[in-house]
Amino acid sequence: MATCEHLSQAGDPSANTPEGCEECLASGGTWVHLRRCLECGHIGCCDSSPMKHATAHFHGTGHPVVQSFERGEDWRWCFVDSRMG
Repeated sequence: MATCEHLSQAGDPSANTPEGCEECLASGGTWVHLRRCLECGHIGCCDSSPMKHATAHFHGTGHPVVQSFERGEDWRWCFVDSRMG
């Protein structure tokens, strides 16, 4: 399967908050899994989490690619092309 342009050009920024989802930490919320934005390092919670902050970050910024921020996982997801890499 060919990869999309967004996945092939994604960066590798440091995590803004390695402790957890930025918005959930600020509001006292909870998360299931974490995702790191590969454009700015934002850490957001997954779509199985109550607030879905990683997807909200994409809709608010247009940053297209996230990577799992779970230990032992390194997959990436492009919101624009709905492709995994």
